[in-house]
Amino acid sequence: MTDRDGRLAIGELAARSGVAPSALRYYEELGLIHSERTAGNQRRYPRTALRRVAFVRAAQQVGLSLEEVRAALDRLPVDRAPSATEWNAVARTWQRRIEDRIAELERLKERLTGCIGCGCLSLRKCGLYNPHDAAGKHGPGARYLMEEDDPEPAGTR
Repeated sequence: MTDRDGRLAIGELAARSGVAPSALRYYEELGLIHSERTAGNQRRYPRTALRRVAFVRAAQQVGLSLEEVRAALDRLPVDRAPSATEWNAVARTWQRRIEDRIAELERLKERLTGCIGCGCLSLRKCGLYNPHDAAGKHGPGARYLMEEDDPEPAGTR
């Protein structure tokens, strides 16, 4: 329900943005979106919240963390749509992060295709093999799928 001032109730913002009310409350808790309270203590969001929620969803789809999203949104106005100049400044900060993510996914694709495609089924020859958890000393996660911990430099497989 939109009020007289054009502000959106949480249900309407959820319906129009495709984001659950619980997620909207969480986004608000993180400072990604902002609302005002009515006399009855109900949340009312400005229409600009629709853009901010769309921004959050797009950022998540390219692999940005909510902390990165908040840092970007902190650079944009809360009470109005960003200008082209303001938006371009934020977009430039994302470009390097997106390029890094694409490179990471390409490395993963290459390694998984090679591993699945070779058919060797030999853990002794596999570039991803981790005898005695040697990769564990480099930290958590699939270390050999990360370039900095690659047991075989690119092009040597």
